Amino acid sequence: MANKPQPIAVETPTHDQEQYEEANVHQVYQEIASHFSETRYKPWPVVEAFLNSIPKGSIGADVGCGNGKYMGVNPNILMLGSDRSANLINIVRERGFEGMVADGLNLPYRDNRFDFVVSIAVIHHFSTPERRKEAVDELLRITRPGGRVLVFVWALEQTKFTKRNFEPGKQDVFVPWMLKSTGEVYNRYYHLFRKGELDALFDAAAIEASGYDRDNHYVVAVKQ
Repeated sequence: MANKPQPIAVETPTHDQEQYEEANVHQVYQEIASHFSETRYKPWPVVEAFLNSIPKGSIGADVGCGNGKYMGVNPNILMLGSDRSANLINIVRERGFEGMVADGLNLPYRDNRFDFVVSIAVIHHFSTPERRKEAVDELLRITRPGGRVLVFVWALEQTKFTKRNFEPGKQDVFVPWMLKSTGEVYNRYYHLFRKGELDALFDAAAIEASGYDRDNHYVVAVKQ
């Protein structure tokens, strides 16, 4: 059996970042949506605990919701999902949840509306520090004062993903996805976050907790 394709380090562009992400993130998820969804069904414990800590009747947003696997974790809260992939949003709707296609840097919500916001394994797909900061600021914009935000991103300091051989110290990478039906390989862009890098993006909020879980860094923040 041939070896599986491995991640490769890349140089990110200094201009046309939207087109770069369209080609190396958005279009890829459109192609792999069905297979991707089949592999995304078990909630991560930290996210599950966060959602179950939210008071009954709260309204929240799942930004970059994928197939909506977190949207039914707590039946006592309402979650609205958004994702750039129309094919993933179709799966969300088929599962009976509320979802819409939207850009994470230009969310279709008013300011200060949500009691909580989650964005799980999304912001690492933005290709510049400025765009990653904009993505966090957009999450905070739609959160009401006193509301909570949970963000997960892939970590540079990975210990469990032994099947992926990342080049040491390289933060910008293409991570391959082999489509089960055809064997075709699609490369997705990721920025691997150093410890403390995600925390620094929340300079406009109070960090309630931060940590490392399942080869991800995460932050729970409270909007001031």
